[in-house]
Parts: sequence; structure tokens; C-alpha cells
Amino acid sequence: MTGSELVLAASGWWFGSIILFIVWIAIALWPARVATRKGHSFFGYFLFSLVFFPAALIVALVVPNRRRVATV
Repeated sequence: MTGSELVLAASGWWFGSIILFIVWIAIALWPARVATRKGHSFFGYFLFSLVFFPAALIVALVVPNRRRVATV
């Protein structure tokens, strides 16, 4: 392997890692947004979903709504 091939291989690894990190952050936003719409902490659920995404999504979907529902 030449030096340029090693740089290309390393660049591919970094590119894949960056894409994976961006996808991880984007997926972690989902439970946080659900919880925010129900009146719960965005930041708290975002941190929770960074570590335990499936559990955070289930909890965000199951927790009761804290906001008042408008009656017509």
C-alpha cells in the first residue's frame, strides 16, 4: 500500500464515522420531539435517547400529556 492509499482508507473511515454520528444524533431527536410535544423536557429526553434510544422512544410515546387539551 502506498501513502495515498492509506490516506484514502483513513478518509473513508472518518467519513463513515461522521455520517454514523449524524444519523445517531438525528435519530435521538425523535423521542425528544415527541416528549416536547407532550410538555416534557426536550433536553432530558434527548440525553436519554442518545444512550437508550428504544427505551426513550417507548417512554416518550407512553408518558401522559402535560399540556392542556383545548375543548371546543
